[in-house]
Amino acid sequence: MSIFRTWVASRPDRHLSPRSAAMLGATVIALVAIGAALTTSVSAGGSDGADSHASTASAVVPRTYVALGDSFTSGPAIPTQLGPTTSPSAPSACQRSSENYPTLTAQTLGLTLTDVSCGGATTADLTGSQGTGIPPQLDALRRSTSLVTVGIGGNDLGFSTIATSCAAYTPWGPTQVGWSCRAHYTSGGTDQLAAAAQQVGAKVASVLRDVRERAPHARVLVIGYPDIVPQTGAGCWPSLPFTADDLRYLRGVETNLNQILESEARAAGDGYVDMATPSALHDACSPVASRWVEPVLHPAGSFPLHPGAIGMAGMAGVLVGAVRSEDPR
Repeated sequence: MSIFRTWVASRPDRHLSPRSAAMLGATVIALVAIGAALTTSVSAGGSDGADSHASTASAVVPRTYVALGDSFTSGPAIPTQLGPTTSPSAPSACQRSSENYPTLTAQTLGLTLTDVSCGGATTADLTGSQGTGIPPQLDALRRSTSLVTVGIGGNDLGFSTIATSCAAYTPWGPTQVGWSCRAHYTSGGTDQLAAAAQQVGAKVASVLRDVRERAPHARVLVIGYPDIVPQTGAGCWPSLPFTADDLRYLRGVETNLNQILESEARAAGDGYVDMATPSALHDACSPVASRWVEPVLHPAGSFPLHPGAIGMAGMAGVLVGAVRSEDPR
């Protein structure tokens, strides 16, 4: 908040109406909440998992499903949130919902689910502990596992930091990093986010090799990210507080990340589930009854710039179709 106040105070030639100031304040608070929730770390806990991927059976157990991923998989704020005393239980810090797409998919297909997705997870948290009581996600895999979904990469790229940096004070700018977020990330002639996405791809490739080692007979599906910003148009400031120019840039950032995820999945011999195409008309500027991803100014029971309950149901429907496409049953 102090950055925003400092900027406003330093620009006497710029004035916001009381209504715009109120909307801007709510937008800033929501964006700060995104960063706090997705980057807050819990103290590192001991879990070496040395024997965790040892085989519990030499043969594949049909219909066994392990879901790996970040908050786009876990479902922060969506009721009902799971915790240490719920059934199934989950670390409270993971912000895992009983209505996320892995759970809905498992219910529809009659799968036995082990969901270890966790809000704030990066690729490093698949092979290392994310904190006390949160073992490496890959520890859930067995040689007998038959299906694995992997929804990861957004936090490695820095979704929450990008969203906060690119938030515009007005529909025309400026942002926290200058008048144009696009200009900031492409200064010096190099697109910093495009370069970072390539590094994410290398990390995901390494994760997929580890998944294959631990669950050698499983069908592995990499899950792409649904559309966050609209494909065309000027957006919906302040609910989605980005300028039209930055929206075009951010749209390209997400498209590039999804393309890299798909490329790495194919290179590893795994499947890729495209969530962007089916969600294209359900972005954060869509009507509340049809949108898959919530805007920064979001309703209760949802989390900003993340899939809500409708989005999780939509993603589950896409995943069910993908699984059934090669399901012999």
